[in-house]
Amino acid sequence: MNEFEVDLLAFGSHPDDVEIACGGSIIKFAQEGARVAIVDMSLGELGTRGTVQDRQREAEEARKILGAKFRENLELPDGFTFPTRETINKVIKVIRKYRPKIVLLSPPFERHPDHESLNQIVRKAMFLSGLRKIVTEENGIPQDPWRIRKMYCYMQSYPFQEKASFYVDITDVYQAKLEAIRCYISQVYVEGKSNPNEPTTRLSRPEFFDELEARARYFGTLVGFKYAEAFLSVEPIGIASLSKLL
Repeated sequence: MNEFEVDLLAFGSHPDDVEIACGGSIIKFAQEGARVAIVDMSLGELGTRGTVQDRQREAEEARKILGAKFRENLELPDGFTFPTRETINKVIKVIRKYRPKIVLLSPPFERHPDHESLNQIVRKAMFLSGLRKIVTEENGIPQDPWRIRKMYCYMQSYPFQEKASFYVDITDVYQAKLEAIRCYISQVYVEGKSNPNEPTTRLSRPEFFDELEARARYFGTLVGFKYAEAFLSVEPIGIASLSKLL
């Protein structure tokens, strides 16, 4: 195991995406002893509120609450991230760097075009990362191929276009998830901390947290938990035995 190898690698288009969509699942996994890395595709420089510097600082604060060991930003252009050879190669390099067992990513159909592009980029990069004839280096050292089939989409603005594959119980870590999201005082409403003179966005309204809770409670009711997060598997899920479902 190299120093960067992780159990889970979560990709987000912008700082705060993974916190909002699957922060509870990440916190819970990290608390169970798993090694987690987060890769943000862009700095969120086109965001209506705050600055790049704000979001970088906030992302680092959130990383600590999430329990992620590593977090890096690929600095792809916000709003104009496409599945080009250059962007795919960058993701191949981070996949080979972290050698994850599980990958979390945006779903294929989403409100923000960067989220849809992330899905295409990561899926292409994951396949190509397993090809030995694609040569990449990290700090001048050749990287070994790496490919997995455990890729799961988290839900963002839009509901999945098909039934979720599974739900993760985040009841015990729900408040910690909110704490991680509230690190982004430039983006969401935090009483006494957020700048009231900035333009209003969907996330900056106090009601945004009510919406998050309503969704988490609804998902929980479907599977017998108080709060849950939904995931869609990119590939079929196989289990070794029915005993694994006990």
